[in-house]
Amino acid sequence: MNTLMGVAGGADLRLVRGLRGYLAAVATAAGVGMESCTVDFGGTGAPMSAYIALDHRLPRFPDRDLALVWDERHGWALAVETHSGEDLIVLTYLDNGDVLPEPAEVASFLAAARANDPAPGRPDPPGHRRPGDQDALTDRLDRYRLADPGRNGASSSSLW
Repeated sequence: MNTLMGVAGGADLRLVRGLRGYLAAVATAAGVGMESCTVDFGGTGAPMSAYIALDHRLPRFPDRDLALVWDERHGWALAVETHSGEDLIVLTYLDNGDVLPEPAEVASFLAAARANDPAPGRPDPPGHRRPGDQDALTDRLDRYRLADPGRNGASSSSLW
């Protein structure tokens, strides 16, 4: 689900607004806008995840679009698109011990990969946390929380 539809109030709405705000901050640090972002709030045991399409390609994959992907278990990873519409190919995971690193740290990870740094992260998923314990995640995301779309002059987006 990549909209606010179906999200209950209380902690869930706090989580949605916080994740939206965090994703916006990371997208800005990566040099793109919210139009490049999608988010999936999980459900039925699936972890929450997010995707940021980037305006860059790597020299070693000149024909593949680049993306930052996040999920609540592994944190951020750098991936390339496939030509067949299959799952993304993850190239490297940000290895900093935190599922919610500062946006500037994610941007530095991206910059290192774009500069052809041979080891900007790690090849295997770090496993920072188990999906489902949303309270701690929600509390950490509170500082990024965005206003309710469509209220108090805030604009709403089809993705949010």
